[in-house]
Amino acid sequence: MARLTPRQYQRYTLLAMSGYVGFMLLAWPMVRTVDSTLLKVLLALVPVVPMLYVIGLMARRILDADELEQRTHLVALGAATAVVGGLSLVGGFLAAAQVFKTDGAILIWVFPVMMLSYGVTRWWVGRRYGMSLSCEDDRGMPIAWRFLLAAVATAAIAWLGRHRFDDMGLGLLCGMSAAFLSAGVVLSWMRWRARRGGRGAA
Repeated sequence: MARLTPRQYQRYTLLAMSGYVGFMLLAWPMVRTVDSTLLKVLLALVPVVPMLYVIGLMARRILDADELEQRTHLVALGAATAVVGGLSLVGGFLAAAQVFKTDGAILIWVFPVMMLSYGVTRWWVGRRYGMSLSCEDDRGMPIAWRFLLAAVATAAIAWLGRHRFDDMGLGLLCGMSAAFLSAGVVLSWMRWRARRGGRGAA
């Protein structure tokens, strides 16, 4: 199997995420209105398909990487697992003690929180090893721009589907958009500081 270039990886990821966005806009609002259990299960699970494809792309990219890059991925995945596990444990005990009430929809946050933790940790570990994780050397899209693009896409889903989603769905999308936007702004600022520091040292 040929090795994926950064441009191919980004293109395939963008296509998968576009499919996810399209499905969430067109089909997801029907999940709670259909009567057939089989159709309800299919509609509920279809958004998982592009996400699993993206996970497969990530796994393929990690397997194709050199040992140092694989080490950064391993540390980042370990940290992301610890963050999600810790938050789940705390949330589980608080929910069991009836400090707050929640339903199964909160599980949708597990994957985004894990990916965010993974991305931030990998960036931090990569910096310690002197690696550039912005993908600029590979002529790819910098990671800050990816977060900003995700924020715009999520906000667009919320805006276009505002008449179809309930309050919980809109709140979830707005929260995700704000989180992506915050991550993009912080990473852009850090990138700007790093470039300014580099010019100052020169």
